[in-house]
Amino acid sequence: MSKNKNPQTPRELIIENLKVKGQVIKQVAITTHDVFLEFKNLLHKTQSELAVTLAKDNINIYLEYSDIGQFEAEMKINDEVVIYTQHSNVFTFDQDHYIWRLPYIQEDPMRAHCGMIQIYNFLSDSFKYNRNQDVGYLIARLFVNKDKHFFIEGKRQLGFLYNDFENLILDSIHIQDVIESSILYSLNFDLLVPPYEMVKELTLNQKIEMQIIESQQTGKRLGFRFSADDEEIK
Repeated sequence: MSKNKNPQTPRELIIENLKVKGQVIKQVAITTHDVFLEFKNLLHKTQSELAVTLAKDNINIYLEYSDIGQFEAEMKINDEVVIYTQHSNVFTFDQDHYIWRLPYIQEDPMRAHCGMIQIYNFLSDSFKYNRNQDVGYLIARLFVNKDKHFFIEGKRQLGFLYNDFENLILDSIHIQDVIESSILYSLNFDLLVPPYEMVKELTLNQKIEMQIIESQQTGKRLGFRFSADDEEIK
C-alpha cells in the first residue's frame, strides 16, 4: 500500500494562497480601479455635454462634476447629488447567492471575487446645511471581476438589465448607460414630506443646541431600505 502524500504545512498553504487567490484579488483591485477611472472620465464628459446642451436652450441649471479623491466622484444637478464610490476592498458572495449556480463560476470559483462600485443619491442641502442626520439612498452597486465580467444590483432598469454575469463584459458603453440611468433615477425620485408623527415634537434642548433646519432628518423616503424596497417610480 502506497503512503498518502504528506499534508501541506501552514507555510505551504500560505504560499499557495498568495500565488493563486492573492494574485486574483490583486488583479480584481486593479481592474476595478481602472473601471472607476473610466466612470470619472465619463461623468466629467457627461457633465460638459449636458451643460453645453442646456446652455444652447437657455436653461439655467446648476450642474457640477467633482472628483472627490481616489475612490469617489459626484455629480450635482440642482438639489440632487449623485455620488459614485469605489470600495477599496475585494468581495465574494455568500453560498446562497445565485452566482454560485452559474457554470461560469463553477468552472473557476476565483471568478466570484469582485470589486464593488456603489451609487448613492443625496439631497444637496444635506451637505450645504450640514444636516448630518439626513439619509442618502443606494441606487445601485456594480460588481466586476478580474476579467471585467459584471452584474448590477439596483433599482428599476439598473436591477434587471445587467444581471447576466456570465456574458456581460463591462465597457464604456455600459458605464455611460449606468451613469445616465442613475442620474435619471435620482431626478425622478421625488422628495416626500416626513410623516407628521415623526416631526411633531421638538425639545427645547434640540432648539437651543441646533438650528431647526439641522435637527429634522430629511430624506426622499424616510425608512427606506434598499434590499426591501420594490416600489417603482411612476
